[in-house]
Amino acid sequence: MSDNKDLVKVEVKNEENWEQAFEQECLCAPQVDVYEIEDEFVMLVNLPGVVKEKIRIKIHDNHLIIMAKNDAGDVQKRNYILSESAAGNYYRKFKISDSINLDKIVAKYSNGQLIINLPKQEFAKPRTIEII
Repeated sequence: MSDNKDLVKVEVKNEENWEQAFEQECLCAPQVDVYEIEDEFVMLVNLPGVVKEKIRIKIHDNHLIIMAKNDAGDVQKRNYILSESAAGNYYRKFKISDSINLDKIVAKYSNGQLIINLPKQEFAKPRTIEII
C-alpha cells in the first residue's frame, strides 16, 4: 500500500461565497475514517442529522473541502435535559496528493454517512513487473 500521508493532512479554514455563513456559526470537524485499497482511497465522513442538499464538496488548490450545514431545528425552543448532538456547521479540508485522479472522485450520502471514493492515478496503482 501507499506511504502517501498527504491525503489526510487537515487544514481548518473558512471558505468564500456559499460558505460565508460558516463564519458566523460554530465549525465542527466531522469524524472521518480514511482507508486505502489497491486502486483507491475511501473516506467515510460522519454527518449525522445533515440532509444531502446541505453538503458541499469541492476541490480547490489540491485540497478536498467538505462543508455541511446541520439545521438542528428549533434548538433554542427546546428545554433539553441532555444535548450531545452537534448542531451547526461541519468543515474539513484535506490535502490531496498527485496520486489521486481528481476527475474520477465520486461521493455518496446515506444515513448520515458521506462516502467519498478517491481513485488513484494509473501511475500510482501497484503493479507487478514480469521478469523475462
